[in-house]
Parts: sequence; C-alpha cells; structure tokens
Amino acid sequence: MRSAPLRRALRWLATCLLASTCPLAFPEPRLPMPAAAAACRLLVPRLPSVSYATCAAARLEESGAFSRNGIPLYWRDVTSQAPGGAAQAEPLRVLVLGAIHGDELTAGALALRWIALAGKTPRAVHWRFVPVANPDGLLARKPQRTNAHGVDLNRNFRTPGWDHDAPWHWQVRTHKDPRRWPGPSSLSEPETRFLNSQIESFKPQLVVSIHAPYGLLDFDGPMAPPRQLGALRLEQVGVFPGSLGYFGGLKKGLPVVTIELPNAQRMPKELEQRDMWADLLGWMDAHLPTDVREAQEKSEADKLSVH
Repeated sequence: MRSAPLRRALRWLATCLLASTCPLAFPEPRLPMPAAAAACRLLVPRLPSVSYATCAAARLEESGAFSRNGIPLYWRDVTSQAPGGAAQAEPLRVLVLGAIHGDELTAGALALRWIALAGKTPRAVHWRFVPVANPDGLLARKPQRTNAHGVDLNRNFRTPGWDHDAPWHWQVRTHKDPRRWPGPSSLSEPETRFLNSQIESFKPQLVVSIHAPYGLLDFDGPMAPPRQLGALRLEQVGVFPGSLGYFGGLKKGLPVVTIELPNAQRMPKELEQRDMWADLLGWMDAHLPTDVREAQEKSEADKLSVH
C-alpha cells in the first residue's frame, strides 16, 4: 500500500504531466510583516480606545532598539512646518514618551493618538513619539509596571548619587516594593539606555512623559511650568532617584512635562484629549523659542540682565 506522502507526490506529478506547469508543492513563503502592521498587531489589543485604523495611520517604525524581552521599541517622527513661509526656521524638538510603566495602558494610547495631531502643529516642530517605552510590561499576561527584568524604568536613569540614593530609597522609603525596584545599576536596562540615547542624540528641547492614574500635571525643569493641561492641574510631586524628571529636568536642564491621566485603563473623552493637546501647544508657544536665533537672543538677554 502506498503511503500518504507518496500518493500526494504522485498526484502532483500527474498534474505536472497533464498541464504545462506544475503547481507549487508548498505554500509561498510568508513575507516579513511591515513594522507598522507588526506594531499594531502587538499593541492594539492592549491599548484602550485605539483601533487598528488609528494605529495603522500612526505608521510606527522600528527604532532599532529592543526591550529586555527582545520586543522592538517602536517610534515615529513627525515634523510640522510653520505657516507663512517660515518653514526654514529650525524646528523645535519634542520627545513624547508613553507607557514607561507597562500597566499604565492609557499613557501608551494617548501618545499614539496624539501622533495624528502632531503634523498639524501651527509652528515648526520635530516631534519624536515613543508611544510604548515599556512593551515588556504592557504585553505581560497581566500588564505590569516593571519591564521583564522586574525593573521600574522610571527609577533606572543615571541621576546624581544613584548608586547610594536609588537602593536606599527603594529599601527604606518603599520597603522593597518590587514594583519600584530601580535595578542593579543605573541604565542597566535596554529601554532606559535607549531613552537616554534619545535625549543625548535627538537633544529635545522638551520632554513630555505620559503616565496614569493620579489625575494631575507634574513638571521639572528650568522654566515656569504649565498651570494646567485640560482638566489636569499642576501639582508638582518632586523627583525620585533615577526618575526621568530628575534626570531630564534637574540634571540635564530640560523642561519635562509629566501628564498623569486619571485612569490607567479608561481613556479620557476625545474632547479632553484635544484640550490637553491644545493647552500643551499654548504653553510651548509661550515658553519655548520658535527658532535657534530667538533662543540665542533670549540667552544673551538673560546674560545681560544678570550683569
């Protein structure tokens, strides 16, 4: 009796003899999935109020960096042009981060949804979005604050005195809360090394970090903070060893706007999302230079006022 594989081979050969061409014996190899489609397939099931269409329109790309678990860290650059022939002005550089804590699902969703608004900014801005900075935590069976190594990425940045202060704060102030472990050393995690490299190479003039669920607005940096974004009111909570606010706002002298959404799983209404965006743009217009020349003139004016 002929075996099943032999019968299939004979049928295939018979088809070749009866027709002028041979059918493929095996399915065509699957082509690699484009980065945007792969990103949406991973992230959309976890991001509240984000449809596949919204995610696809964001056109996320692989940054070349990966999480501790080897998941790509997706990003998207969007550059808006100033109206009225002012496109030659060097754009302001703004880095927007979401879901550095993986269980803050709305943070990733809002960062991704804001990509659609970035190109319509009424001034020259180079936006760089990293909607999900901690995919390991977001995609865990149960979403978790930490990455796959159990590290709180927002305690892993290299801040002054980290070697002493971060372990002490974790042991004494948090009573070794596993959700807030700062890691074995500063920048021990690939995710924080990637974000650190973005601050060093992209050189943002503003960092916006989106969190949840405390329902407030925080700020660290060298200038007057926004008083509110939408319904979120300013309530500066201070910095922690290894936090992005400490690293960016105090060590690097960058304005760091931290948005704490009211709920980690339920998105604010569409109008509220747009109100926060509009207030952010209004504060940027009032406090951040429109081009390099203006920044230089302001710096010189500040120097003269000191002397």
